[in-house]
Amino acid sequence: MSSPIREDFKDVGSFTSGGSEAPAAGIDAEVAQFFAARGDAPVVIDEATDTRLRWMVHRRVLVVMVVTYFAQTLDKGTLNFASIMGIIQDTHLHGQQYAWLTTCVYVAILVWEFPANRLIQRLPVGKYLGFCISAWGLVLAMTAVCKNFTGLVIVRTLLGVLETVCQPAFVFLSTMWYTRAEQGLVIGSFYSMNGFQQCVGGLIGYGISQIEGQSLKNWQILFTLLGCLTFVWGLFVLWWLPDSPMRATCWSPEDRLLIAERVRKNETGIQNREFKWYQAWEGLKDPTVWLITLISFTNALPTGGLGAFSNLILVAFGFTALQTYLLAIAQGSVIMIFLFSAAYLAKAYNQKLILAFIYTLPNVAGTIVFLTVPTNQHTKVGLLLAFYCMQGFGAVAVLNLAVMSNNVAGRTKQVIASSLVFIAWATGNAIGPQVFRANDSPRYIHAFIAHMVMYGLQLAAIVFLRLRLMRLNVLKRRAQALQPTMAQANGELEEEGITHKQAFDDLTDWENNDFRYVY
Repeated sequence: MSSPIREDFKDVGSFTSGGSEAPAAGIDAEVAQFFAARGDAPVVIDEATDTRLRWMVHRRVLVVMVVTYFAQTLDKGTLNFASIMGIIQDTHLHGQQYAWLTTCVYVAILVWEFPANRLIQRLPVGKYLGFCISAWGLVLAMTAVCKNFTGLVIVRTLLGVLETVCQPAFVFLSTMWYTRAEQGLVIGSFYSMNGFQQCVGGLIGYGISQIEGQSLKNWQILFTLLGCLTFVWGLFVLWWLPDSPMRATCWSPEDRLLIAERVRKNETGIQNREFKWYQAWEGLKDPTVWLITLISFTNALPTGGLGAFSNLILVAFGFTALQTYLLAIAQGSVIMIFLFSAAYLAKAYNQKLILAFIYTLPNVAGTIVFLTVPTNQHTKVGLLLAFYCMQGFGAVAVLNLAVMSNNVAGRTKQVIASSLVFIAWATGNAIGPQVFRANDSPRYIHAFIAHMVMYGLQLAAIVFLRLRLMRLNVLKRRAQALQPTMAQANGELEEEGITHKQAFDDLTDWENNDFRYVY
């Protein structure tokens, strides 16, 4: 494997937050102007101030990410609950048409992923996010007037286009507002809404299913209610979420500067609206990016199928529709346990890829049970437990996104990496429902064989990625003539004495010798 580290790195200048040196070419003008007012004195942030700043950011940024992701997962999951409210019969769906209603969402995401990432880079992220939230709320409400497969495909495709903004925007916000050590918990916090959505969605579905004698169908009430609530939340986000530390007029200039300085050690910068073609090419040829992309795909394909067919699978076990709603609450709780435990352990032990490997194993075990145990009244409890074991996919997704946000620097390179990772995620989710063939129900043996293949590829990719990042850190330290005893260290060591003077210069991880990989 050839080294991507540029040991003959040319001096392009550096930006030291107000120093007398000229800013490096390519630094975002708004970032340069923001730091120019500060003198050369180093900024020291004590623990109490750091805690205060972190909670300020939580209230403005993390709350938006968590609630918005909850709305997105709940809105996307309404089809799953509507499937046992009669939408299939009322809209005359047959064959694979129900599966295509999930697939078309992810096909739209796949097509729109790069344009969405470019718009996130180019536009004020808070305004763009708020607009998309309100727009998809309106589209979701329009689902209630659909009468056939064609109408449902149109609204579901529009929903996919508008919801594309969420995950890449949140990963970008995580790198902008939070330190590397915090990003895993932040990503885990909003990603945990996949589980919380199951809990709340199950209760909402149970409640709405009890309504009788109304002019609207139960599934129409569900889509209308959630769509209107999402529209109102989008208007709130437009007003509440700052676009960047530079534009966060809700805080004092001093606090804005300190919030920006908190993330200096990330070496990934804050923002840069210029699209740099050399960074794009670097992202496309970086094996690290492709390994993260592969993990995203292998983890998403089983997720897409289970997400669309979980309620139908549970009904096939012999549970009633109302019992299935209530079991969704337990399923959501299991997902949240997986997510929060993974995020906590990653922060506590500074390990992400080892944990991603471990959290893949329950998925493998649950899938083996599904392949070998027949479905009947005597086995349904055991199969249900195996199904819950297969919810570890969320933990792997969180850890993989944290690896991406921690180990890809340069704003354009981040755009490319994020686009590839979420295109792979959308592709996996689009294919996932299609492996559940109608003529293979209720056990879907061929689908679960496909899942086993994906998990095998995922485990191999995790191992190769960890070995690669370890090797890159060796090369980084060798380029700076540091002691061999530090060669295998995960991330930055205090005794290395890195000054982080180039942190906001929009250098890629290959260019910046101060960058350290975290795995």
